[in-house]
Amino acid sequence: MFKIRKSSAGRRVVYFVSGRIDEEAVSELQSLLGREAAGIRLLLDLGEVQLVDAEAVEFFARCEDAGIKLRNCPAYVREWIASNRRQG
Repeated sequence: MFKIRKSSAGRRVVYFVSGRIDEEAVSELQSLLGREAAGIRLLLDLGEVQLVDAEAVEFFARCEDAGIKLRNCPAYVREWIASNRRQG
């Protein structure tokens, strides 16, 4: 199970993500992020993420590539993203 909570202040929006991030959660996050207006600074706070699958890791890497900041990213997720980038 996953949970997403949104907080906004000015031109910044933070999505607090918790639980298990799988295909369903990625789909929901993509939908939410896609609804945000241009020029909004987006952050994903992953401090309460417990488990991710490969699709979630790929999604988080694409988010970073698009300028979305990952805050409180678990070390194992950060390493998995880095490993995927090294592999090309």
